[in-house]
Amino acid sequence: MDRILVIVRHGQSEWNSRNLFTGWKNPDLSPLGVDESRRAGRELKKLDLYFNIAFTSVLLRAQHTLDLIIDELGQTDVPTIRDRALNERHYGDLSGLNKDEAREQWGEEQVRLWRRSYDVAPPGGESLKDTVGRVLPFYCQRILPRAMRGERVLVSAHGNSLRALAMVLDQLTPEAVAGLEIATGVPIVYRLAADSTVASKLVLGG
Repeated sequence: MDRILVIVRHGQSEWNSRNLFTGWKNPDLSPLGVDESRRAGRELKKLDLYFNIAFTSVLLRAQHTLDLIIDELGQTDVPTIRDRALNERHYGDLSGLNKDEAREQWGEEQVRLWRRSYDVAPPGGESLKDTVGRVLPFYCQRILPRAMRGERVLVSAHGNSLRALAMVLDQLTPEAVAGLEIATGVPIVYRLAADSTVASKLVLGG
C-alpha cells in the first residue's frame, strides 16, 4: 500500500511578485508562477505517480497551480475537492499592503511578529495558530483517510496552510514552524507509515 501524500505551494502569484500581503485576496499566478507550476508537474511526472484525488483551496492561485500540474501529468480527470479550510492565512488589515510599507508604518519587529510568530494575529486577521485550527481538522477528516486507504493524494495550497500541515507531518513545535519556509512550486512527497506518521519525505527540486 502506497499511502502517498504530495503537497505543493502554489507558484508565485501576481501579488507575490509585487511584495504584497495576499491572504484571502485572489490574484492569479504571475508568468513565473505558471512556469513554476508546470515544472512541478514535470518533476512529479518523473516519479510516474498517478493520483486518485486532489485537494485545493477556493483561491485562484492554488487552483491554477493544480490545473497546470495535472495537465503536465496528463491526469486532468483527477477528482478535485476545493475547500476554504485550505485557504491561505487571512492577513486582515494587512491584505493588499506592500510589506516594506507595512514595516514603515508599524515597525520591523511588529510586522515580523505578525508574519512569523505562531499565535500573534495581524489586525482583523488570523495567526498561524488560527490557521492550524481550521487546516488540521480538514486534514484529519478529509485528506488523511484517503491516503491511509492507499490512495495517492495531491494537495495544492498555500505557504501558511501547508506550514500547518507540516506541523503534523514533520512533528514540528510552534517554535520550529515559525522558521519554516515552503518554496513556491516545489512538490514535497510524503510516504506515510501504517500509523499515519511519515515513513519518508522527498523534496523535488527547489
